[in-house]
Amino acid sequence: MTTTTLAVLVPLLPFLGAVTGLLLGRTAPGFVRPLAVLPPLASLVIAVLVAVRQGGDQAVSAATELTPTGSVPIELALYIDGFAALVAVLVGVVATCVQIYSTGYLRDDPRYPSYAALVSLFTSAMLLVVYSGDLIVLLVGWEVMGICSYFLVGHYWETPEARAASIKAFLVTKLGDVPFLIGLFALATDAGSFRVTTVLGTVASGGLHHPTLIALLLLAGVAGKSAQFPLHTWLPDAMAGPTPVSALIHAATMVAAGVYFIARLLPVFQASSAAMTVLAVMAAVTMAGSALAALAQDDIKRVLAYSTIGQLGYMTGALAVGDRGAAVFHLLAHGAFKALLFLAAGVIIHASGTNSLAVMSRMKDLRARVPDAYWTMTVALLALAAIPPFSGFFSKEAVLGAAEHVATGHTEHAPGAAGWIVLVAGLITAVLTAAYATRLWLLAFRGHGTEAPDHGRQPVTMTAVLWVLAVPSLAFGLLYGQLPDWFDGPDLTPVLTTSVLGTGLALVGGLVTYGAWRQTTALAARVPLGAVAAHPDADAGEVEAEAIAAHAPAFGDVAYAADPADPGRLLLGPLHRHAAVGFHLDAVYTVLFVRPVQAGASLVRFLDREVVDTYVRAAGALPRWLGAAVRRAQTGNVQTYVSALLAGTVVLVVAALLVATGA
Repeated sequence: MTTTTLAVLVPLLPFLGAVTGLLLGRTAPGFVRPLAVLPPLASLVIAVLVAVRQGGDQAVSAATELTPTGSVPIELALYIDGFAALVAVLVGVVATCVQIYSTGYLRDDPRYPSYAALVSLFTSAMLLVVYSGDLIVLLVGWEVMGICSYFLVGHYWETPEARAASIKAFLVTKLGDVPFLIGLFALATDAGSFRVTTVLGTVASGGLHHPTLIALLLLAGVAGKSAQFPLHTWLPDAMAGPTPVSALIHAATMVAAGVYFIARLLPVFQASSAAMTVLAVMAAVTMAGSALAALAQDDIKRVLAYSTIGQLGYMTGALAVGDRGAAVFHLLAHGAFKALLFLAAGVIIHASGTNSLAVMSRMKDLRARVPDAYWTMTVALLALAAIPPFSGFFSKEAVLGAAEHVATGHTEHAPGAAGWIVLVAGLITAVLTAAYATRLWLLAFRGHGTEAPDHGRQPVTMTAVLWVLAVPSLAFGLLYGQLPDWFDGPDLTPVLTTSVLGTGLALVGGLVTYGAWRQTTALAARVPLGAVAAHPDADAGEVEAEAIAAHAPAFGDVAYAADPADPGRLLLGPLHRHAAVGFHLDAVYTVLFVRPVQAGASLVRFLDREVVDTYVRAAGALPRWLGAAVRRAQTGNVQTYVSALLAGTVVLVVAALLVATGA
């Protein structure tokens, strides 16, 4: 087969698996698990083959007109360069691991067939985005992912948290998609085509007439899809869905799509210095703010959710300084260790029966119950904290090195201000990332108190994939020397200055957090468990544990409590209660948008009921009154009718005589 034919099969196979799974899920349940696992696995094998054939050389490009439009053509086009080929492999690896993991994680879930089909459709949509060479076809995959996330986040629709989270995810991402769609049409109007190659050629020739406006419109969609400030608030709430879905969304689909889109069309954004500066500011606020929020979360999945937002901020920061190689390098490394973190968290949740780090910190020997999750999550957290030689060190260092080059004027791919913004924010975030990673590890695995519950061994399908993902989490970064050929040649070798600064700050963050934990643990040992007051801002995050029929053990009166052993409280001080609720951004949106919309809806309802309906009721009342008057004349008495007829005849005769006499 040609490379083009093979590339078509990569998104097509999961799509066919999804359709077949939906059709046979109820009638042939024995086929559900094979249909869930085999299509993404086959797609992964083919994606690897496509990547080997592409080899980081000339991009594979092919197109056929999808439908005549009379103006700007829409084409079914493929455009596979080096980083598209590698991102497709990442999607295939994570999707296959998630499907295998889910066969054990959701083995007793009655809605597993529809879940598995939606995961396959989600995978297909992301692969379509990665391989598409036409912006309209890319938009199809972009929007299909949105509806898949709505259904998957709301998988446990019996719980109000899941229902609210799915609606919020859908609405917030759609809020960004409206300007994104306008930006796509404006871009195609200037370029005369939706083809990626044509658009890039137009930018190179200076034919883009409104670069700043187009770039800012597109950034709104990217902020929504990739959970960047200020449209990031949906992602932590999306943790109400099953943990494997969280792994898929955070590691290889949905949130990665926005970063990938900017990387694909980076010259469009580089055509506007203002847009690049806005992108840098957005990345900086996202990085630092999400890291502070992660340090204050009690739910283990919400910690990882805010972590994802921050790591996506690193990727958009790399793009803000014009280095898509560093951005995609971090996207690939992050995809491996973040998928591992979420899947390991799922194992821990199953074993402990809770999402709460406060409760886990009161469990003794939890790490002995989940040795696979313990060791693999340790690897993933070291990668997240960017400790060498784990993969996160090399990819994050590539971002910081690129920012340092722009800040010091060694390259002119982006404004110098953007370089300084990203560099300073990236270094601050390095400290905070190591702090919340250390806090999560200490609270989850170094607890003291009651014996951890024994829910039995985890299925091998859940633990095996953890070790598969641990390999790239540990070793992928060592490929930094071979990757430049796949990323248009930027050097990814660690820079001494930023390497020392980044690693040193990460170690400081980890050591300070460990010291705070030792201090708070000593304090907690002197506080009776029953005396710990319930935290007023605590988020009752046991939705998933209850939905999977694993109930939290009783620990006095503290499930989701303000645990004095939490070092995050000591480190953040008075900032903790604000960081725990995402700095009240949801409350701000409620005041600025939700309440005005609700007030407007109430006004429209009042006008419809009291004004419009009044006219409608009046228009119906007049014929009704006339009908009632006419109905009174219909007595049914024949004599009355004859008398009326004669009286009428007499009146007509008299009238005629009067007229004749007058004439």
